[in-house]
Amino acid sequence: MSKIIASAAIKGAHKIIERAEKKYEEALKKWGPNQEVGFPNTAYYLPIIYAILGVPVQKLGDMKPVLDRARSLLPPLVKENVCLPYLGPALDAGMATFFAEEIIEAIRYLENPNFYTKQEDPFPDNIWLGAADDVIFRKRGVEFVDGTAPGFAAIVGAAPNPEIAKKIAIELQEKNLYIFMCSEFEGRRFSEQLVEAGVQIGWPTRLVSFGPDISAAVFAMGFACRVAMAFGGIKPGDFRKNLIYNKDRTFAFVMPLGYVNDEWYANAAGAINWGFPTIADTPIPEILPTGVCTYEHVVSNVPHDQIVQRSVEVRGLKVQVAQVPIPVSYGPAFEGERVRGEDIYLEGGGGRTHAVEWVTSKNMDEVEDGKVEVIGPDLDKIQPPGQLPIAIVAEVAGRQMQEDFEPILERQIHHLINYAQGIMHIGQRDIAWLRVGKAAVDKGFRLSHLGKILHAKFHQDFGAIFDKVQVKVYTESKKVDEMLAKAREVYQKRDARIEGMTDETTDIFYSCTLCQSFAPNHVCVISPERTGLCGAYNWMDCKASFEINPTGPNQPVQKGEMIDTKLGQWKGVNDFVFKASRQKIDHYNFYSLVYDPMTTCGCCECIAAVLPMCNGVMTVNRDFTGMTPCGMKFTTLAGSVGGGAVTPGFVGHSKYNITQRKWLVGDGGIKRLVWMPKILKEEIGERLKKRAEEFGIPNLLDMIADETIGVTEDEILPFLTEKNHPALSMDPILG
Repeated sequence: MSKIIASAAIKGAHKIIERAEKKYEEALKKWGPNQEVGFPNTAYYLPIIYAILGVPVQKLGDMKPVLDRARSLLPPLVKENVCLPYLGPALDAGMATFFAEEIIEAIRYLENPNFYTKQEDPFPDNIWLGAADDVIFRKRGVEFVDGTAPGFAAIVGAAPNPEIAKKIAIELQEKNLYIFMCSEFEGRRFSEQLVEAGVQIGWPTRLVSFGPDISAAVFAMGFACRVAMAFGGIKPGDFRKNLIYNKDRTFAFVMPLGYVNDEWYANAAGAINWGFPTIADTPIPEILPTGVCTYEHVVSNVPHDQIVQRSVEVRGLKVQVAQVPIPVSYGPAFEGERVRGEDIYLEGGGGRTHAVEWVTSKNMDEVEDGKVEVIGPDLDKIQPPGQLPIAIVAEVAGRQMQEDFEPILERQIHHLINYAQGIMHIGQRDIAWLRVGKAAVDKGFRLSHLGKILHAKFHQDFGAIFDKVQVKVYTESKKVDEMLAKAREVYQKRDARIEGMTDETTDIFYSCTLCQSFAPNHVCVISPERTGLCGAYNWMDCKASFEINPTGPNQPVQKGEMIDTKLGQWKGVNDFVFKASRQKIDHYNFYSLVYDPMTTCGCCECIAAVLPMCNGVMTVNRDFTGMTPCGMKFTTLAGSVGGGAVTPGFVGHSKYNITQRKWLVGDGGIKRLVWMPKILKEEIGERLKKRAEEFGIPNLLDMIADETIGVTEDEILPFLTEKNHPALSMDPILG
């Protein structure tokens, strides 16, 4: 390793640790050792320290041993006449740097609670987002699981001007990467340059402005550590597995823009521990390892028009970029982009006008592949901000095409249209909402490009199940209403069909091992009456997925001989799970959380838990950030039961699954449900009422407590007693 780099990294680490020690002493005098500290709403305390050392820093006093450990890792400052140091001491200095910076940032939260926005989006007067809370983390972590986000670029400093910053950011977005930003160079910051260039930043657009200082780099590294713990099942303190996991699975790199000072070198040395290389735009000493080293690179003096591609090559990242014939950038990184009031050129749906999306099968001779028609006014015929009714109808044909595949394709319309820069899409079916931004229209975007997107992406992603697709975009009110009526008839038939399916009437279930990239032992088996715990896959989806990709994560599972009717266990399923979990799990039950429940991973929409005092169960969705009656927030629950474990008393599930007939029926089903967050009650209320009527308890929804009643068993039990909740008169749940 370069002596210059190692010397600078060690010198920078000394400076940062001295700064942390000073901040700690000042905080200790002001608040005392029992003052609570941490990053808001995270189950991972200070995540780098927790992941590497296994130490939960909960109070100021907990910081002292960590600072002592950081100090012990520091090698002495390098002398001119000594050939040392080599890679090892520099890596230790880098690790010590991150420990110290996490402490600096935790004290910052204490000193100035509003320094960071603590949400997904920046404020007009504050663009610094700080550490991702666990709601944001788990929402975004799913994208690292399903491959829509292959990794991240950690950008330090600033580009020469806002236009270069914008070009680098868009190129990274087009490669589907997240961009984590911090620090300044000559008074300029990359995130501020993007704002100046009119680029929308925040978690939804993958342009994450963590903080203004170099110490905010720990939010990026902490994110990587949390990925390993939450989705990979890596235990806190198992530093070796955490580092290896990230080297092999989280494709990230550091991109310093501007003069690399000692503190930047220290952070770069820290990142190399995780296998994240550094690619700089300035002339600094290079490290080009071979042999045992894989990604411990330092590459310098890369031109700005080449730096993204060079970074991808150095990190060994395989990027698949969608080729779509439209005049704006395209990719998942643009999915979260908002088109706000002053930027709207066209709006359709969202309560303003009718909007509907429908995929329907046709005979081969009725479809001309690639044909796109706009029936009614196009964007060049209206003045902004304009409003139009809109119906997007995709007509598909093919020898392998089945009616069951129509809703699968239809559901993709939301994502595929959203991937276009400057286009915002919300909802689906007949509650769709479309906005087209002025900037997209200025670049030449027209409504016909919606059809071109669907034609290109349907063929690219689903070409195995159809041969031809044509798209009609209607904006005439009469035609839109006509399409709306036809589509609603089809929606009703589809819903009735999936509702009519039961686990008893099919011999084949489907696996989903998509999350095994992060939770190696997790195996989700999906039946007609148990959707995937992430909420993204039902039985029909998996059937279509297998047809599309026979070697993919959704494989048919012969359920085989019934072992336990009440709890939901089959021999064929057990055999598959044992093999797919790498012989770690030999059986589980579909319909119970008390007796050997299904494995849970970090992607679950909800987690259910037993409440013994109430003789029932609670469930909490990941969007709810408050405390629950089991004594844990969702974030803590997910950290405890995720990672592919079978955890009796707890199980992950989807929101939809709560209202399916077989939800926890082995333990008593929805009659056991005694608590859930108010937002979840409102979301699934109508379906839950319908299901409760079938079970003979039509007023069950009113009997279920929520956080307005209480967040402990002691607080909700009187309410349940007053309402005469059925769970209180059932057999003991843990009997």
